[in-house]
Amino acid sequence: MKIHNASIFEYTILYSHGDNKVYPYLRQNDGKHNMQCLSSIHGRSFVVGRHDNGRFVVSKGNGLSYTQNSFLFTPEMPTDVWGLLLKTDATRDFLCGLDVQSLGVKTNQMEYVIEIDYPIHIAQTGVDLKPCLLQYSVECPWRIADAAFIGREQILSEVAKWQQLNEKGFKENYLIAANVFLKNLRIMHDSGVLHNALTYENYTWALELLDFELCHTPQHPYEKEDYVRHVPTLYAREIIDVYKLINYIACVLREDVDFDKTNELFADYGFDIEKFRV
Repeated sequence: MKIHNASIFEYTILYSHGDNKVYPYLRQNDGKHNMQCLSSIHGRSFVVGRHDNGRFVVSKGNGLSYTQNSFLFTPEMPTDVWGLLLKTDATRDFLCGLDVQSLGVKTNQMEYVIEIDYPIHIAQTGVDLKPCLLQYSVECPWRIADAAFIGREQILSEVAKWQQLNEKGFKENYLIAANVFLKNLRIMHDSGVLHNALTYENYTWALELLDFELCHTPQHPYEKEDYVRHVPTLYAREIIDVYKLINYIACVLREDVDFDKTNELFADYGFDIEKFRV
């Protein structure tokens, strides 16, 4: 965990859900406020506070955490700046996240999309951008991919809380997680939702699903017709993504995967692994 300095700026709320404290922070070396970066994989996301109920407040788009510079330009697109979050991406993440949460899937809780009144000038292209921040809260700020950076005691403390999610009475922790992931996937696919990034970076150790900026929902479909056309072909990949997640968690927890049990659980949710055999 690393502490970074941040400054507060004037802002405009573009979207809101609830009535929580706003954290209009941008990373600045001489800033008077603090943000925490939990590990190197969190790039432009920081823990900025904590609610009275214990939930951690996370803000995304506040600047880079792994260089001395808050923002860096690369020329893929005129507005592609590392450390920034574009308004379109922040908006999709927020709105699609609310769509998925409304289905009963355990996710982060969206709070705000805010635009910061501090234009960033991209000298290479002459473009000026106002940073946008996505603010949300989570039960656990550490993601599954953070296993390499946090102590085993912390991981086991989070895993112990899974018992309240253990609907099927599993003894193996990886199967408890698998059931949550598969239940989520069944709900999303039946509802026409493609998350499109089911990686170990986008689930927390509280089994909360994050990061919806690549998501497709019926309420907020992809804007390009070609992207929409490919949605049906990508559902199957998400089934394999969940299998990868399960194996990763089992490895971290030093549990041996029983593939017969695991495949049976997949089949219970209508995801027959056998049909993918070649």
